[in-house]
Amino acid sequence: MREKDRHDRVKDRPWVMRTYAGHSTAAASNELYRTNLAKGQTGLSVAFDLPTQTGYDPDSPLARGEVGKVGVPVPHLGEMRRLFDGIPLADMNTSMTINATAMWLLALYVVAAEEQGAAARDLAGTTQNDIVKEYLSRGTYVFPPEHSMRLIGDVIAYTVHEIPGWNPINICSYHLQEAGATPQQELAYALCTAIAVLDTVRASGQVSPDDFGKVVGRMSFFVNAGVRFVEEMCKMRAFVQLWDELTEQRYGVTDPKMRRFRYGVQVNSLGLTEAQPENNVQRIVLEMLGVTLSKDARARAVQLPAWNEALGLPRPWDQQWSLRLQQVLAFESDLLEYDDIFEGSKVIETKVAELVAGARAEMDRVQAMGGAIAAVESGYMKEQLVGSHAARRARIESGEDKVVGVNVFETTEPSPLTADLDAAIQAADPQAEATALESVRAWKAQRDESAVRDALDRLAADAKTDANLMAATLAAARAGATTGEWAGTLREVFGEFRAPTGVTGGVGVADAGAELAAVRERVRTTGEQLGGRLRLLVGKPGLDGHSNGAEQVAVRARDAGFEVVYQGIRLTPEQIVAAAVAEDVHCVGLSILSGSHMELVPAVLDGLRAAGLDDVPVVVGGIIPAADARALTGLGVAAVYTPKDFGLTEIMGGIVDVIRKAHDLD
Repeated sequence: MREKDRHDRVKDRPWVMRTYAGHSTAAASNELYRTNLAKGQTGLSVAFDLPTQTGYDPDSPLARGEVGKVGVPVPHLGEMRRLFDGIPLADMNTSMTINATAMWLLALYVVAAEEQGAAARDLAGTTQNDIVKEYLSRGTYVFPPEHSMRLIGDVIAYTVHEIPGWNPINICSYHLQEAGATPQQELAYALCTAIAVLDTVRASGQVSPDDFGKVVGRMSFFVNAGVRFVEEMCKMRAFVQLWDELTEQRYGVTDPKMRRFRYGVQVNSLGLTEAQPENNVQRIVLEMLGVTLSKDARARAVQLPAWNEALGLPRPWDQQWSLRLQQVLAFESDLLEYDDIFEGSKVIETKVAELVAGARAEMDRVQAMGGAIAAVESGYMKEQLVGSHAARRARIESGEDKVVGVNVFETTEPSPLTADLDAAIQAADPQAEATALESVRAWKAQRDESAVRDALDRLAADAKTDANLMAATLAAARAGATTGEWAGTLREVFGEFRAPTGVTGGVGVADAGAELAAVRERVRTTGEQLGGRLRLLVGKPGLDGHSNGAEQVAVRARDAGFEVVYQGIRLTPEQIVAAAVAEDVHCVGLSILSGSHMELVPAVLDGLRAAGLDDVPVVVGGIIPAADARALTGLGVAAVYTPKDFGLTEIMGGIVDVIRKAHDLD
């Protein structure tokens, strides 16, 4: 009888299974996508490189060392064609992680699909297109908030009318958690961002009140799930409740289907460890459970990191392993056969109510300031995230928060997975930049320059009016404009923006105890020996906007007694050297997570030598493979720190050591 019941139960459809992928070149990424689809992946998730995300062509000086490193370069329509060659876009559900240049990449995607014979109305997928979290955590913003919100509103209005199956924005709480957000902050700041976006679209008048429910219905979210999977599952139920209330009460959406909280998930990368990295597999599984166990709050799409992402770029086999984790849960377990297994649980209801109350209180604070954009411009939300992250780091260092293999159960057998560290990750194609440069040169040589100029002139003219910029952007894509030209045209009209760093108001760990007190004393006495207070320059060279690590180093260095110089993200090696000269610093600390360290760090070293600062030691932090760390040390870097070096106070002591060594104080 029980066996019959089992077969009579109707199983839910599995969520869309994706792997976040893209590297080196469009051709190499296309091959990877085809392979992943053949392995059972049911959707594509495109990772673009940093020049594409920040609106630069591969031949821009700012793109040096970044081309093809953290994603695929797409500087023009020809590369978009290569990226999806042989992949029928009318049958595909494609998620594109792109924000500041989302309008441009969507235009290239639409034109490439049209060339395949597909109509825009046939397309399904998502453009991430959430600029607020870029100001707060990920750093690939370009334009000031006002103009960025205008671009977002234009994309949403266009897709609602022309691509009804497209999700024009993915409000991203994922990156907020990576930046240190508590569950309440993640809920509050994501929903405040959604309010800012919906208010912008409504105020633009581009969508009629009768159609506004369609705007709400196409809003999607991209969330994070940490290892505390019960709390994370409750967080998702809180999201569902708050979103339903918000869309009905603030926006008057009466159709429950349009109010449904639709989200995809990438589980937490912040908690993945370089120490005993095999433990990351069970972390990823637990994080996946948090967004799949509860039917009433289940993710519609899931992508999982690979076990070795704290070491470097995962290989195809590593990505396959993560895909198989999803497939085992969906197809071998009985999870999809049941209604919500937490319905009626008093424990779950109590936790959800607690999260909802905390999120509402923080939302009220942000809205009282004028909303998400005002809270970005004032630095409030950034300061809150930096403070939360600093508190989390302090709990790990004190042992209050236990991380297996890092601050507890550190004894380990040698791992066969990392016996050969250099082979345990994939190296980006060193010829990717040269290939991209040639692609841009050849593209420009064959296009109609007059048509490109006319299209860009139209884009600039429309940007000075209230016109929806999607039409001019599509015209520029068809004419053959490049990513850098599209963004450069709008930079001339809109200007650029540098977001607050949040470091000044960050809550440090001044009460961390004897270890920090000892380092403070060494900082003080070393400064006296050198004739003043020790000054540390924390620099973010290149286009890497993941500033969480740099911010935490800056906060702890300040708490340790250093005078800290931190100017934020996206600096050229020349700007960092100029700051080192102007501020007369005793040490330069460089933070790079994009894989461009072998190009950018030597440029800083050369610049310091040329400026006569041979005695200023350079330390480097980031996801740096062991072979690269050895090479950097050989070039003159005083110390290399990777994710295994989680003790920030210990790192501060190491920086004092290299300063003393550079001045022969020992």
